[in-house]
Amino acid sequence: MKNLQFYIVDVFAEHKYAGNQLAVFRESDGLSGDDMQRLARETHYSETTFILNDKPRDGSWDVRIFTPGEEVPFAGHPTLGTAHVIRNEILKGGVNDVALNLKIGRIAVTFSGDGYSWMKQIEPEFGARHEAAALAAILSLPVSTLDERFPVQEVSTGLPFFIVPLKTLDALKKARIDRNKYFSYIEKTRAKGILVFCPQAHDAGNDISVRVFVDYFGVPEDPATGSGNGSLAGYLVKHRYFKKERIDIRSEQGYEIDRPSLLLLRAQEVAGRIHISVGGRSITVARGEFI
Repeated sequence: MKNLQFYIVDVFAEHKYAGNQLAVFRESDGLSGDDMQRLARETHYSETTFILNDKPRDGSWDVRIFTPGEEVPFAGHPTLGTAHVIRNEILKGGVNDVALNLKIGRIAVTFSGDGYSWMKQIEPEFGARHEAAALAAILSLPVSTLDERFPVQEVSTGLPFFIVPLKTLDALKKARIDRNKYFSYIEKTRAKGILVFCPQAHDAGNDISVRVFVDYFGVPEDPATGSGNGSLAGYLVKHRYFKKERIDIRSEQGYEIDRPSLLLLRAQEVAGRIHISVGGRSITVARGEFI
């Protein structure tokens, strides 16, 4: 395997050493899928990405995304972080739009002058609803801590999640995955990750607090989950959580594992279709070479 240039990027981070870590490899078209999986296990971040070539194909860059456990068709923080590397390391800045060719299709990322970048996610798919008691048991929480006004539901913008509404920040802090119940339950479900949220936050400037558990992919808890928060944005609009068809909110995540993260969520329902954008900052913290 040839020497590979790589970067470490903190995504959805307001400063260095926060947010969700991402390893990005360049010029990796000579690697097999097994090679990429081994490198993803070596870095052992929630995701590792591979830019297949430094030159775009039809105006977009071919990118593959791996968790420590398997390849995934889409994930949010790898999309923003990889676009950040393409813009700043390959193109040396000067562009405001970068598009990635992922397994789910083409995803566009737009960079704004305030340091944030935004990805427009695909239209959400609303899947099966589940009994609150079942998810409460997996989360080691009393069922009374779930907000019965809203459903526990599978939602996907490329990677499906269980969306679980909680009433309070205290309940969110106490959530603990019962791994035996979790793995038994997800054997027959499309969604594998669990996103819990509540309408309270650690930081008074934020609107909601989120935790995401993805043990199935080798990540017990994720510090910042763009795909999950995108699904959540669709859920919030569809079920009128804030009593309106449009949201523009700040979602915090990662506080319970000392990786505070900030995700900006915009979503709107127009003529029965929900449009979703997720934004955040990306910061390069390291450059190096795998030998």
